[in-house]
Amino acid sequence: MYLVKAPSLLKPLARDLLWRMDDSKKDVYLTFDDGPTPGVTEKVLDTLKKHNVPATFFCLGKNVAAYPEIFARIKEEGHAVGNHSYDHVDGWKTSLITYAKNVLKANEVIGSNLFRPPYGRITPQQVSMLKKRFRIVMWHVISADFDQSISGEKCVQNIVENTDNGSIIVFHDSLKAADNCLYALEPSLAFFQELGFTCKTLASIQ
Repeated sequence: MYLVKAPSLLKPLARDLLWRMDDSKKDVYLTFDDGPTPGVTEKVLDTLKKHNVPATFFCLGKNVAAYPEIFARIKEEGHAVGNHSYDHVDGWKTSLITYAKNVLKANEVIGSNLFRPPYGRITPQQVSMLKKRFRIVMWHVISADFDQSISGEKCVQNIVENTDNGSIIVFHDSLKAADNCLYALEPSLAFFQELGFTCKTLASIQ
């Protein structure tokens, strides 16, 4: 189960987590989780380059280690990078020390002080430990491109109906999400342009 838009009631309960940027400015923040993935991330980068749009990639350490050339391209093309753990560990099912070690192992190859917990699952104890070193980033709108029971059109609808000033938006440059992500990205960018949104990276909070 997932919610396309983060409920407002969650934010006061998790003040150490970043759900949304400044809502007084007409900016949006595209983010991509789970890469780099050969055959997917390059196509995402091509589309972003075509539209001159920057984004933030929350990478898995194991994928960065396996595909350093794609990771290098992400940075060379002006995108920000963040840590998404080494191998997509579930915080609700993982001990504090094991979780922290997994995140730190990922950061040996990623080198970022941005962290997004896989599945959005992180315990208060894990937050307390990691916030000393990382800015923990959640999201305001999720495209749900990973959900293979919905269409690319539905992913676009999720973006269009829920994006607002300061939205942190999640796509996934993974094999599982590839079809929906690549279908939804271009029309989503067109929507941002039509409404006058400026796409920015999360580099400013690093």
